Amino acid sequence: MSSKDVELFPTLPEFPALSSNVDRRSFLMRSTAIGAAAVMTGTTWAPEARAQQAATEASAQQAAKEAAKDASGLKMSAALSPDLNVVKSSKGPVMIVADEFYKVGPGPSSSHTIGPMRITYDFYQRCTKLPADQLAQATGLKVHLFGSLSATGKGHGTERAALAGLVGKEPATVDPLFLDEMIAKPQQTYPVQIGGKTLNLSLADIIYDAPKGDFPHPNTMTCKLVAGDKVLYEQEYYSVGGGFIEWKGYEPPKKGQPKYPYATMKELRQHAEKNNLSIADVIMANEIAVSGKSEEQINAFLDKIAGAMLATVKSGLSVKDDVLPGPIKLHSKAATVWERAMDDQYESDRAIAMVSACALAASEENARGHLVITAPTGGSAGVMPAVVYALVQSKRQVPMDKIRQGLLAGLAVGYLCKHNATLAAAEGGCQSEIGVASAMAAALIAQAMDSSPQVIENAAESALEHHLGMTCDPVAGYVQVPCIERCAFGAVKAWTAFMVATNEIASRHRVDLDTTIKTLADTGRDMNAKYKETSEAGLAQNLTLC
Repeated sequence: MSSKDVELFPTLPEFPALSSNVDRRSFLMRSTAIGAAAVMTGTTWAPEARAQQAATEASAQQAAKEAAKDASGLKMSAALSPDLNVVKSSKGPVMIVADEFYKVGPGPSSSHTIGPMRITYDFYQRCTKLPADQLAQATGLKVHLFGSLSATGKGHGTERAALAGLVGKEPATVDPLFLDEMIAKPQQTYPVQIGGKTLNLSLADIIYDAPKGDFPHPNTMTCKLVAGDKVLYEQEYYSVGGGFIEWKGYEPPKKGQPKYPYATMKELRQHAEKNNLSIADVIMANEIAVSGKSEEQINAFLDKIAGAMLATVKSGLSVKDDVLPGPIKLHSKAATVWERAMDDQYESDRAIAMVSACALAASEENARGHLVITAPTGGSAGVMPAVVYALVQSKRQVPMDKIRQGLLAGLAVGYLCKHNATLAAAEGGCQSEIGVASAMAAALIAQAMDSSPQVIENAAESALEHHLGMTCDPVAGYVQVPCIERCAFGAVKAWTAFMVATNEIASRHRVDLDTTIKTLADTGRDMNAKYKETSEAGLAQNLTLC
């Protein structure tokens, strides 16, 4: 070998120590490229300098990744503002009552339809109480939808619900045909009396604003009374799930103190077992203490809710093979599944088919925008009605007093999930809707069958556990695919959970409900925002509509 060869191929220096954030393979490839460049240009670069540059580049890349993760331009809002009452109220005992939780209203979504309608109706009422001189200037009302309300509001009928509230319609009493008219006549104007003048409003006054940004809640909206371009009065609102609403500066209504305060299932069950009471008994005592209503008044309300649940199932079963509204062109199937369930040829399938048909029926009614019951939400409105119908309209013929007790036990589970996690799919994914509904339904069945508090907890826990991680990915933003069939599966899982809980030694159940609810909350926080009611991923992204 010549001296020239020796100069061309000198002994390689020791490989320099690399920073922990430098990928070794990337460094070697970069060094090879630098070496080739050195041969071509005659410029050398010391190994130490290469290592320093690699460390600098790696740090810059990591910073860029962190910045993208934190901002990525703008993302769907995921974190909740600590100022929201839904966050603050999780610190003390459960203070929710039945008529706050079980709500009657138009589908297809409690957070995207009933909530916005309650919000705009509240704003309408506020406006009617403003000073006359302020109202005299008014020329219109405007609503701006943000976050998930903007992203999937079209498929949820958010604009129709918001406009209906502005013109003085309430969710529990609105005629669904009024909402249907808005679909058929999108240019129609609707008069509303504000002070001494009439304002004519239309769907154009409901504005789909920024879907991404740093909002106090994923379901944020603002309502404005305007005089031309001038804002006379404005209020920021939040639809926090299950039809519950808040606004900027919200103060919860004054309530009594619960007779048996609890914030966990463990505490609730201890009250029941210590006082030889059922779960339903404890909840009833608290309902009376917190709401100030009598037991007769609460029972009358529960009867009303049970009746509404039965009615929505019957209504859904009466419709044969129609096409649900929206671009999916989905055919209803509840009536067909029910007919098969009643066919003696398939008698062995009857129980599971009956429950499934009832859940499909109520969920299809929700998709049509008809009146449903939040239990806990509109998207999950097929689960508990299916269970109630199956208990009452089957050979069991469970009496209404047992259904009331079941509804109270279901409330206990729903209260705890709202208190310690969330009911909003925009915050926690579909596990917060179908999962919670299934857990409530399992508790309802167990209580109606006079099960012990431990068995009720076990049944609810099993139902919730096997929905953990379920994403919310409504195709085209409509509460149809996969939502309708999920209600059927949720109802069946509730029965399965009840049967498992009553066929095991209760004390051997290894997972408690509190742990599962905490996991529900943790999973919701960790879930990517695009899987939480944004229609940006999952089936919504991968299914091509023809």
